[in-house]
Amino acid sequence: MKKGYFALALLLAGVTAAASAEARDTRLFLPIEEAINAPEAENKLNPNIRLVFGEGVAEVSEEHGPVVTNRKTNAFNKTDEEACRWVMLSALIALQERAREQHANAVINIESYYDQVEMSSTSEYECHAGALMAGVALKGDVVTLP
Repeated sequence: MKKGYFALALLLAGVTAAASAEARDTRLFLPIEEAINAPEAENKLNPNIRLVFGEGVAEVSEEHGPVVTNRKTNAFNKTDEEACRWVMLSALIALQERAREQHANAVINIESYYDQVEMSSTSEYECHAGALMAGVALKGDVVTLP
């Protein structure tokens, strides 16, 4: 009988620990430049498709419409910053892929859009990190620049 209670107690402790570990949702604001200039970004980002954060492009030749991306990555055994840089790179690749599909050469007005909350910055992006997952959401406008 005591063995059964002990096993039940261990099971409950494990479930509680797993639930609290997964429930962590740390909100981070990290430098855009670090993600763009990371060694893993060098061969993955397309230098022919410009990424412009915040506002600031005056002249647009053609508008192709808005784009939103919401990416998640495995954060297990990574620091929050490592996981966030990786998922930010994934989100940037998705923006560039959409621009390529639209025969455009830029994504402008890029801002963080986590949980559909806009956060515009020319220097930082928002990332949410937990024990198992990290996520970045971005939105912007696909355009052709002169």
